[in-house]
Amino acid sequence: MSDERAEVREKPSNEPSGFRSDAEESSSRQGDLTRAITNQSAMEMPKSLLHEVIFIGVVCAAQFMTQAGLAIAIVPLHIIGDSFHITNPGQLSWYAAAYSLTVGTFILVAGRLGDLYGHKLMFIGGFAWFGLWSILGGFSVWSNQIFFDICRAFQGIGPAFLLPNALAILGRTYAAGPRKDMVFSVFGATAPGGFIIGGAFSALLAERAWWPWGYWIMGIVCIAFSVLGFLAIPESEPPKVSVQIPWWVKCDLLGGSLGIAALILINFAWNQGPTVGWPTVYVYILLIVGFICLALFLWIEFHATCPLLPREIFSEEVAWVLGCIAAGWSSFGVVIFYFFQFMEVIKGDPPLLALAKLAPTAVSGAIAAVTTGFILARVRPSVIMLMAMLAFTGGQILLATLPVHQTYWAQAFVISILTPWGMDMSFPSGTIILSNSMPREHQGLAASLVNTIVNYSISIGLGFAGTVESQVNRGGTDILRGYRGASYMGIGLAGLGVGVATMFVIRSLTKRDKTTPSETTVENSNVEDGS
Repeated sequence: MSDERAEVREKPSNEPSGFRSDAEESSSRQGDLTRAITNQSAMEMPKSLLHEVIFIGVVCAAQFMTQAGLAIAIVPLHIIGDSFHITNPGQLSWYAAAYSLTVGTFILVAGRLGDLYGHKLMFIGGFAWFGLWSILGGFSVWSNQIFFDICRAFQGIGPAFLLPNALAILGRTYAAGPRKDMVFSVFGATAPGGFIIGGAFSALLAERAWWPWGYWIMGIVCIAFSVLGFLAIPESEPPKVSVQIPWWVKCDLLGGSLGIAALILINFAWNQGPTVGWPTVYVYILLIVGFICLALFLWIEFHATCPLLPREIFSEEVAWVLGCIAAGWSSFGVVIFYFFQFMEVIKGDPPLLALAKLAPTAVSGAIAAVTTGFILARVRPSVIMLMAMLAFTGGQILLATLPVHQTYWAQAFVISILTPWGMDMSFPSGTIILSNSMPREHQGLAASLVNTIVNYSISIGLGFAGTVESQVNRGGTDILRGYRGASYMGIGLAGLGVGVATMFVIRSLTKRDKTTPSETTVENSNVEDGS
């Protein structure tokens, strides 16, 4: 690798353009940009234990508040819906889907902006934006559901900027080793706790006071974290790109715009279909236009000077991993959403009691995160991915077959214990696999890609489940049948994840068997040459 970089440096900068093709020029500029991003200086370590605790707490709050933002819509869903006089399941699902849609859609763009203009700046701005739209979401109580949905969508842009830049800050602060592994485990372990605590406060305020207070308080907390981020996160210089590339080229403005448009249109069509009915013409038109934008986005990424998705990441292994994560996490969105629907609508539980039934998720998720960090060095990541898909599938099966009058401890409790293992095993193993399969200059893309697929899949999975629910609930007269149908759709998604993960394990084992002899030969030749 160093020899290749030396050759690049030896080429004269004033070489006539006739000696280089457009593709070579584009590749050279992309290489300069990726090397500049990769070679960012390490961030200064906190100077004291107290400073380090505050620093880790503030950065991990990105994951914590992201999940809390999802919970404050799902847990008091029907109380919020009643204030807008909305009972249609398709319209209610938008409260969660709009948020997850923008979280997943904007992560890659936000990560690129952080690489170019500073991760700390994007982190602080993300919390400030998150806080602003949380407050506006509370004020939407005096408007209508459409404005609330818009606020939820804009609210999700904040976490989209927080997650990739928080991971980048931790990655630049800690060198590889046990300390870094523990910090990243803490980051992942905050997700279930964020959902439970965020849901508890929102449910308590919705039941005992007024649901907008949950959004106003969340907005204040986010703005406070923005200030703490400014004070606790060390300063660092953004990378310096050696070539004069326009900002819109560095940001891949055209590709990013088409990618965002594609993801939004496809997701909107799938989630709007159950609400207005699939025979509605504009639903099909938006879906078709979305796929056209997606095709154009992929074409541009193969030809762009500084693509958001470099050509090197389009590999077989990346496809296996993203396929597993997409299937598993789309089923996760279904099990979480319909768990609360079952408890609140079918069993008649108030939101706080329904959340209490899912409270073991926080403890189980923390144990799962620590366990995964321990076994990652001992078990193949593809095997861990298969275990995660089995956990997702088990939780879905238990929800789909949950009897109405059964005791909590028989199945509902097991759902709250089993489901977090799917979450906290798939995310780190997926990130590790992608990180190992990508060249050094694209390491930052691993976590961003996984985060994108995770959050986008939650949103579009609700669209799939909502479509099934609307088709089997006999015109809204058989609510339980609709919930069962949605849960069986979740089983199908999780089962797809199990199938993909199984093939991935088989493929990784056979690939290792085929490559081991050649790798041994190469290593022996290197030893003989003294290299």
